[in-house]
Amino acid sequence: MSDNPLLQDWTTKFGVPPFDKIKTDQFLPAMKEAIKMHDAEIDAICNSKEAPSFKNTIEALDYSGMKLMQVALVFDNYTSANVTDELNAIADEMTTLQSQHADNVSLNEKLFARIKAVYENKDKEKLNPEQARLLEDTYKGYVRNGANLNAKDKETLRGLNEKINNLSLKFSNNMLAATNAYTLVVDKEADLAGLPAGVIAAAKEEADAAGKSGKWVFTLQNPSVMPFLQYSANRDLRKKIWDAYTTRCNGGKFDNNQIIKDLLTAKLAKAKLFGFATPADYILDETMAKTPQAAFDLLNKIWTPALKVAKSDLAEMQKIADKDGVKIEAWDWRYYENKLKNQKFNFDEDMVKPYFKLENVREGLFYVINKLFGLTFKPLEGMASFVDGMEWYEVLDKDGSHIAVISFDYFPRASKRGGAWMSNYTLQYIKDGKNFYPYIPLTLNFTKPTKDTPSLLTLDEVETLFHETGHALHGLLSKVTYPSLAGTNVYRDFVELPSQIMENWCVQPEVLKVYAKHYKTGAVIPQELIDKIQASGKFGQGFATTELIAASLLDMKYHTLTDVSNLDPQKFETETMKAAGLIPEIISRYKSSYFNHIFGGGYSAGYYSYTWAEVLDADAFSVFEQKGLFDQATATSFRQNILEKGGSADPMELYKKFRGLAPGPEALLKRRGLI
Repeated sequence: MSDNPLLQDWTTKFGVPPFDKIKTDQFLPAMKEAIKMHDAEIDAICNSKEAPSFKNTIEALDYSGMKLMQVALVFDNYTSANVTDELNAIADEMTTLQSQHADNVSLNEKLFARIKAVYENKDKEKLNPEQARLLEDTYKGYVRNGANLNAKDKETLRGLNEKINNLSLKFSNNMLAATNAYTLVVDKEADLAGLPAGVIAAAKEEADAAGKSGKWVFTLQNPSVMPFLQYSANRDLRKKIWDAYTTRCNGGKFDNNQIIKDLLTAKLAKAKLFGFATPADYILDETMAKTPQAAFDLLNKIWTPALKVAKSDLAEMQKIADKDGVKIEAWDWRYYENKLKNQKFNFDEDMVKPYFKLENVREGLFYVINKLFGLTFKPLEGMASFVDGMEWYEVLDKDGSHIAVISFDYFPRASKRGGAWMSNYTLQYIKDGKNFYPYIPLTLNFTKPTKDTPSLLTLDEVETLFHETGHALHGLLSKVTYPSLAGTNVYRDFVELPSQIMENWCVQPEVLKVYAKHYKTGAVIPQELIDKIQASGKFGQGFATTELIAASLLDMKYHTLTDVSNLDPQKFETETMKAAGLIPEIISRYKSSYFNHIFGGGYSAGYYSYTWAEVLDADAFSVFEQKGLFDQATATSFRQNILEKGGSADPMELYKKFRGLAPGPEALLKRRGLI
């Protein structure tokens, strides 16, 4: 056995990675050795003297490469949550090795011949539904990855895959570097007018850490920039930080514009290799939506009423801004929306932050999960982590049996990209009668504690914690046999259902009374504030929905281009938003140069899936609203038909088993107050 910890069988508690032993210089040799090990497994399948069967080909293939997956998952998590200069230095080579090896496997003619033989003789195999799904996915996956291409096109595909992977990595690295490169330094206390005390304290600590004592530092991380835009009375400074935020990677040292063009060029060429007109046609062929037109149809149904509500809100906000002699611009929206909210509901979200102490919110989350699914979260002490401050829990089922390990990495740092996400270090699956359990890390970027106050979350951050833990439930409750079907290995437009439905519970009055307690006094949130949260729940949905759909439309428009030879991303973005009718006071949630979901992550032609899944989520939650917030029959059905099944069945079939019928957008439109 290798002495490289990345390649060893992890004998740590619950089989989590030995973070205290992993060093950066171990990744490359581990990746190379793991690829050799996987090659040997593939060769054994290809050269088997036995006739191709499900067991000796499809099943053997799915269980192969476990050491490679082990190395790749650690590497991928490190490059998003704990990237260093040393890791960046090897990232290109690591990505290239993974891309080349993936192509070697998916384009292996002897292997595909065996897969095809099993597929064509599947009626002779007595397969259960999960095995049938795995066979179908494996065969179609190999076809979609080029197995039926001729030799010349296979070589072309290899080059395109490597280019796409490397360009995506560069896009993400540029975004992280550009985000870290900017700070707004405030040296006059008068320029802090309007900002809540907690935001000011955090900015002071940021300044002290940067050696700028006596000043205040604001960054482009969301917990810093968004409160500044919402509360700062200094319009010039709002514009200054807004300009920095919205022009990231648009020119300069970390420019992403050429990368966007090169990426789309490669994606289009890849789609055409497979006979598809556009990348979106190729990508959506294996989703619930199936076609770009279906995605556009959904987005347009939501877009029209959302934009109408946003315009109505703008008219009301402008009346307030008129008193300040201001014509509202994009950097003013959050500021005047907050004023309008205060005027309408006598409610400012800063009122509830004292009741959203991170630790209390987390306990409220655990309470909800326990009430729904019977799970408990047992704190784990002494776990080795790759960064300080991570929290670890063993997840136990209602009978006390072990299900999974989960960790929470709460706060921003320079080595972590922005946003929030769930991932895996290990997956759930069953082999030779043994159940392998998952370890799921949740990576977040929440408001940091200060010297005087604990971490007090915004309502949006509370929803994010529930959202990401919903993804985690999809992974930790997985109950399948094969690794490639486990947990969140589902269609992109289905994966957001478990996460988005969980958001519904966090602001229910019954739940708020459990966890929303004042961080100083311990007093439960008063009914008056709960009423304000409920009354204002649909406020601002015009803006929130419009910026979300704008980003989704931009994504789909990019990925339905049939010619990108003369593409100017900035011009294209402007023209796309103008054609859609987006008002200048609102921008796409992500502008092109920092739209990491589609150019650096896995959501190409897939950002619409948040809205698609929200249709499912609103429709699904309506069952709980009808039958009871914690109705056990409904919760059990959701667990058994959605959370446990992973990708082992068609998602629409799974949804219909839970719901009894196909979903429609009406529940979503009503919930958002758009009809």
